[in-house]
Amino acid sequence: MSAAVPADEAKRIANRLRRAQGQLAAVLTMVEEGRDCRDVITQLSAVSSAIDRAGFAIIASAMRDCLREDDVAAGEEAESSADRAVRMADLEKMFLSLA
Repeated sequence: MSAAVPADEAKRIANRLRRAQGQLAAVLTMVEEGRDCRDVITQLSAVSSAIDRAGFAIIASAMRDCLREDDVAAGEEAESSADRAVRMADLEKMFLSLA
């Protein structure tokens, strides 16, 4: 399965990664300035979490594509597009909660 991340999601993910990049630069400055190790670790943990969440968002996008392909292949027309959207949003929310 090789699918690109849709443009709107790619923009959100890129923004998340840019914030993480800024946080990482701040952590580096903290280390260079000799800041308290607890403060450095707290900020480093935030960077790690931001990067993990970006990765999970990419994976969730791939899962949605996979489910869409399965629905089309199974000829599932009984479910409305609104119901399917809710199901997909719930799936993404559950998956991202694991981050």
